[in-house]
Amino acid sequence: MSTSKSKKTQELIKVALGEAEADLAIVNGDIVNVYSSEVLKGQTVLIKGEKIAYVGNDAAIGSSTQVIDAAGKTLIPGFIDGHTHIDCQYSISEFLRYAMKGGTTTIISETSNIAFPLEGYRGMVEFIKSTKNQPIKIFITISPMISMSPTAREHAITIEEFRKLIRRTEVVGLGESYWALVIAGDERVFDLFSETLKAGKKVEGHTSGAKEKKLQAYVATGASSDHEPITADEVRERLRLGLYVLAREGEVRRELEAIAPIKDEKISLNRLAVATDGIGPWQLTTQGYMEHVVQKVINLGFDPGQAIQMATLNVAQHFGMDNFIGGIAPGKDADIVIIPDLRSIKPECVISKGKVVAKNGQLLIEPRSHNYPAWVKNSVHLPKNFAADDLAIRVGGNREQVKARVVDLVTELVTKEAIIEMPVSNGRLHADTSKDILKIAAIDRTYAPGKTFVGVVKGIGLKQGAIATSATWDSSAIIVIGAADADMAQAINRIRELHGGIVISAGGKILAEIALLVGGVISTEPMETISEKFHAIQRAATELGCHLPDIRLTLATFTSPAIAHLRICEHGLFSIRQNQFVDLIVE
Repeated sequence: MSTSKSKKTQELIKVALGEAEADLAIVNGDIVNVYSSEVLKGQTVLIKGEKIAYVGNDAAIGSSTQVIDAAGKTLIPGFIDGHTHIDCQYSISEFLRYAMKGGTTTIISETSNIAFPLEGYRGMVEFIKSTKNQPIKIFITISPMISMSPTAREHAITIEEFRKLIRRTEVVGLGESYWALVIAGDERVFDLFSETLKAGKKVEGHTSGAKEKKLQAYVATGASSDHEPITADEVRERLRLGLYVLAREGEVRRELEAIAPIKDEKISLNRLAVATDGIGPWQLTTQGYMEHVVQKVINLGFDPGQAIQMATLNVAQHFGMDNFIGGIAPGKDADIVIIPDLRSIKPECVISKGKVVAKNGQLLIEPRSHNYPAWVKNSVHLPKNFAADDLAIRVGGNREQVKARVVDLVTELVTKEAIIEMPVSNGRLHADTSKDILKIAAIDRTYAPGKTFVGVVKGIGLKQGAIATSATWDSSAIIVIGAADADMAQAINRIRELHGGIVISAGGKILAEIALLVGGVISTEPMETISEKFHAIQRAATELGCHLPDIRLTLATFTSPAIAHLRICEHGLFSIRQNQFVDLIVE
């Protein structure tokens, strides 16, 4: 033990024994003990520095100790979001403004969004820098950088770079790795699994659609958690296999209601937790963060103590961090939330690292704003502006009609393959809004800047104009959909001018936009402004005929191999089911 750690431990001992004064005391509160599943009445918590020294009802309180009287109130551990994405949409400082006052004191974030456009290792290191010296704890899982794009895969993080990252104290494991590609035998991903386990850290799972033998084959690789179950049956199946299950309630998916029947089964839920898998600006500004999630768990009929455990101790145990977070006990980090009562998750006082960071919904300690270097804000490397002709789909020969493979939306996220007969006009295929057929293009902006593939998409509803985004999943591509080539080109060019963003254009005019200056995925604007601009983008899309609830999300997922079935990148159409590229023109 280092001299500084030894000194701090001795200070804790003295405070616990009543031989030294605590820095902070919380008195008369009812403590939710997540270890014993009890509520301990009228307790005192003594805090020295960043740690808890004593919990009980026989505390010695010094004259210089700051005292918080929690009479009639309930003390719970600070919330932990065990799986989220704060490497996109908004800056960490803006996010923390809302997360902190809602009682979240620890976050584990993925890094896939920032890794692809910012050259993998380099981008992840810069993102880690932005998380340091914040009022709450932020840990990282390293993206395996699984992508459909051959170009992106060539520039994915190397084993040597991964070894450097996995040894860092801020890094708790390997990020979500898509099961189908893993059990198909991706040697590079196997090596990442091996290095992670060798370092004593966690492999985060992603098992959407896997079951029975395929699920067990995936678990056998060493994955220890999963946030993809969407039914109580799927939760039960994964708990039986020893996985920690993180039920989602966030921007992309909301599964709490569907999995809630698991509470009525006579099985242990010690490995069931909750997570957001990413939270949107509108949710943060109107509903809150983990406090909203835990309140919903309680409202769905879970025992309140169990609901709190699902957002504290269970997550800490999964990551092997329960020796210092997840509960209120001596030696643990002083991360404590004071709420009115066991069923009302309305944080009145939030303590993180031993300091009061928020009270009655107001921040007392501001998060640190990170100054990103210039290269991070210059991630869109398109060599020139696009013209309408760059988005043409040319058909060889003198054919008047062809069968084309179309990306057909089943839901706002899931697609299927459709084969549609399309007319050829002047040697080209064109959008046909009367049949809800639009063009979709993927343009690489990082590794092979300007490389483009143009395909056809169905199910969006756009009657005119175009929508483009540089914030895409598992990719360094810009995705643009549109009814008119000229509008598509304009939207792409505006993203180039903004150095990243989301743009809607129609009739030669920009209707709505937001700049995503950091890596082409993060806005530097206030959270409230981001929320307003996202709403403006959705309104403009709706006015142009789009019937999807969140066009930003749909566009972002077209490049991801995580979701079935037909996807797109700058190299072409990719069939998740066949695990290979497929032709646009069938015959």
